[in-house]
Amino acid sequence: MSSSAHGPSETSSVGRPSRLLTQNREMRAIGVHNWSLPAWAGRLPDGRTYNTCPSAGICRHVCYARHGTYTWPAVRAKHESNLRFVLDDLAGWEQAMLTELAAPKFRGNWVRIHDSGDFFSSPYLESWLRIMRARPDTNFYAYTKEIRRFKTVVEPDPPENFLWVYSYGGTQDAVLDPAVDRVADVFPDEDAIAEAGWSSQEASDLLAVLGPHLVGVPANNIPHFLKKLAGRRFSGWQAEVDAHRRTRGDTAVRPITSAPSARRRVGPESTEHAA
Repeated sequence: MSSSAHGPSETSSVGRPSRLLTQNREMRAIGVHNWSLPAWAGRLPDGRTYNTCPSAGICRHVCYARHGTYTWPAVRAKHESNLRFVLDDLAGWEQAMLTELAAPKFRGNWVRIHDSGDFFSSPYLESWLRIMRARPDTNFYAYTKEIRRFKTVVEPDPPENFLWVYSYGGTQDAVLDPAVDRVADVFPDEDAIAEAGWSSQEASDLLAVLGPHLVGVPANNIPHFLKKLAGRRFSGWQAEVDAHRRTRGDTAVRPITSAPSARRRVGPESTEHAA
């Protein structure tokens, strides 16, 4: 959930990524490989609009993956190439991921799914679950705000090599029960995490799924983001927004799109790859 530099884009002659899994600086330090999509809502070069984080709430206003190195043309092109592969050929992408994960370097090691982006559709999530079961010697983990999707699709029968943490700051926060669920909340700083009695994952991102189940994430030190956060936790900020929406009688959450028309938007209800 914190920002790091990415390597250059690598694509094949047909425009598909030649290497799916990468390591940014932070993940390399702990031996984790990661898979990324472009964050939240945007437009692909071919004109299609997308939303890879359909349950994003206030987090979209201070998203590290919409800042800094993530906006560099080569990095953005790599993430968009990943997304196009998933959308245009989900079966082909699944096979390509299985082939890459067959390399010895992944045995006994970890893959973080989504350095940016989320499990935006059930078919896409189910594809990942098949990959995990087919590669039991590799460990996988993820942060997600797709709480209802996970409770329906994943929780009844999760792969043994998959761990996840639900993160606050999304439109489904009210579904979370921190007494039962492993949850992550973004705090203004380390002191705020300690005062709340939560455990920080700052020393290693793997602590988000291997440490105590109340996970504190210190906010990225980006001045205008910290100003928006205004000393709040993501959970508190989202609760304020939700309460304000209720007072207006606006209980339905409108879908987020980057385009004036959502008719061509790639989202949870548009194609078989985005159910």
